[in-house]
Amino acid sequence: MDCGTTAVKYVLFVFNTIVSIIGIVAICYGVIVLNSVNAVEIDGTVHFPPQAIVPVGLITIGSIVVLISFCGCCGAIRENVTETMCYAIFMFILLILQSVVLVLLWTNKEKISDAMGQVIESAWERESREAGVFEAIQKSLKCCGVNGVIDYGAILKLPPPSCCENDSCITTNFYGGCRRKFIDLVTGSTDNAKYFSLGLIAVELIGFIFACCLANNIRNYKRRNIY
Repeated sequence: MDCGTTAVKYVLFVFNTIVSIIGIVAICYGVIVLNSVNAVEIDGTVHFPPQAIVPVGLITIGSIVVLISFCGCCGAIRENVTETMCYAIFMFILLILQSVVLVLLWTNKEKISDAMGQVIESAWERESREAGVFEAIQKSLKCCGVNGVIDYGAILKLPPPSCCENDSCITTNFYGGCRRKFIDLVTGSTDNAKYFSLGLIAVELIGFIFACCLANNIRNYKRRNIY
């Protein structure tokens, strides 16, 4: 096999090794963040508050990246056309999906904010049926009620210690509303995700091009050897 093909093979292998490490780091970080989110057990079932969507998404994306990168490493080091092309196809599909998600995130910021506000309002309504759900949200986000402590006054209920700093509830140390804090958390994560996705798309595009070049070179090399 010529030097150019060999170079592409090792570049693709190293590239996918680095991407796999990034994916593993993303998974580990997601697990750490998920463990810091206060879960609540209701009727024997563990429930996570809405903010768990961020680390769960990170774990999912990291797992997909690791799986695809592993396929790319195997195809490159074994010089297998089928595995390398499968990797290229998976990478192309991932590029399309990420591009669609990126466009949706960029053009629907207000709709995302409204949807996240509805999530908190639904959790507040659910609290009357399943006590503890909103408490977990308040502990994780350091917030109180949907729009503030006034929400507890509206339902003639004393605010829990999670509404206040240091569990000492006085007028001056109540947290703000959970709706605003959750929207800020998700939109902030969304903004970071936009730029991260742009960088990831650029990196994945490079991997896709290298994979196509390698598969084509290996195929041509094997054809020449037949004759």
